Amino acid sequence: MASTADDTNGQRRPRPRNGATPEATALGEEGSGLRKSTGPTAETRWLNSDELAAWLANSAIMISLPAALDARMQREAQLTFFEYMVLSVLSEQPARTMQMSALAARTAASLSRLSHVVGRLEKRELLARNRIPGSGRRTAATLTEAGFEVVVAAAPGHVAAVREYLIDDLEPQDLVALRRIGAAVDAAIKREQPDAGSAASPPPEAPTINSGPRRTAD
Repeated sequence: MASTADDTNGQRRPRPRNGATPEATALGEEGSGLRKSTGPTAETRWLNSDELAAWLANSAIMISLPAALDARMQREAQLTFFEYMVLSVLSEQPARTMQMSALAARTAASLSRLSHVVGRLEKRELLARNRIPGSGRRTAATLTEAGFEVVVAAAPGHVAAVREYLIDDLEPQDLVALRRIGAAVDAAIKREQPDAGSAASPPPEAPTINSGPRRTAD
């Protein structure tokens, strides 16, 4: 249901939830000087028509694409997309082992979510958790041989899905723009993170999907 706002004559009129009002669109295009939103008391910078169209188009990448990848991964490999990402990241590490906090950062997940998923994978004997010697309560996750075989088998289907749903329908210049956009969004998000750039929280990176998981010595 649309929200409402007062007209200058005191009447109520509908205002779209996720878009720009005609006044905001005009003001945005004419450089009204609406200040940048910095909190709940800041003036809202409504999206103009071009910004709204771009936002709605990209919502497909943020919402529909992960859901499609997840459904396909579960259907073809009996893994969720996030489970595949966890296994894939571990497959690329020395000894296929990574500290849980670093693994959470690489997969852009909270420790609680990661622990829940790792526990599920552990029950399937696809990975194992071990305490790291020394001070503190540090834990590492290690990909088992069974887990490695699962991610190796799942990797071709994942690559095929990425190509089908995204890559193959784009022109070379689209790929350049997509990479630039992704880097800009990632940088903007990192600016809001208090521990951005710290050694304890390495930036998340996508696991290699083109060549599949790497075979390393245990």
